[in-house]
Amino acid sequence: MRIVSICPSNTEIIDYLGLTSSLVGVDDFSDYPGEVRSLPKLGPDLSIDMDKLQSLKPDLVLSSLSVPGMEKNIEELDRREIPHITLNPQSFNDIAEDLLTVGKACGIEETAGEKHHTFLHTVEELKRLSRTVDSIPTLYWEWWPKPVFTPGKINWLTELSEMAGAENVFNDVDLASVQTDWEDVRNREPDYICLAWVGVQQKRVNPGIVKKRPKWDTMKAVKENRILILEEALYCRPSPLLLKGALKLAIELHPEVYKGLDIQYDT
Repeated sequence: MRIVSICPSNTEIIDYLGLTSSLVGVDDFSDYPGEVRSLPKLGPDLSIDMDKLQSLKPDLVLSSLSVPGMEKNIEELDRREIPHITLNPQSFNDIAEDLLTVGKACGIEETAGEKHHTFLHTVEELKRLSRTVDSIPTLYWEWWPKPVFTPGKINWLTELSEMAGAENVFNDVDLASVQTDWEDVRNREPDYICLAWVGVQQKRVNPGIVKKRPKWDTMKAVKENRILILEEALYCRPSPLLLKGALKLAIELHPEVYKGLDIQYDT
């Protein structure tokens, strides 16, 4: 089967299902696993070269509405009558269901069922451990610094925060993505500041700019240097890689609770 993925989270779902060898092309931002970096690149996920995609003669294309602006790619896939499925995960249960959806479309329903079970088992184990945590810190997640974008209640990072024994400080906003400002964040006084800028490599995120924001030097998280520079790929993409991100954050926050957990992330 010839599969094309046009966003990173779908590429990672394909990998989790053991189908990486079936990929014949990916978007420019897909970088996990390492093998996909040598595949034909089809452009940024919002500007896919459809002529090049079509030339690969895919049996199936995977798109995702978790990427804002993906609609125009989907419309073009429809117009050209290229076989495709569109995912739109916002939660860990959604990701689990997508494993079954993709597995069925690719003819590996049994394997997908096993992966579905493993994924949800790991989610439940993280949640079980989170219930043993004594002190629950609040987290401010920053997807983008200016204008400020942060995940709200309807987003996987709110659930991931809970799995890591913490709480998203914007979990009272009934949105997937919240546009706010520095003053709003400061007034919420999070215990930790988590920087995971979409599309920006971890090494290029400078925590120094946070300390220069108006009155942020009065925040407890800044004064105590509780600013976490996190790997975008482990937190900003709705794929099974979030399990790795959840455990990594959980160990950072509560090593005494989570350090012995053997996470099930095998492909």
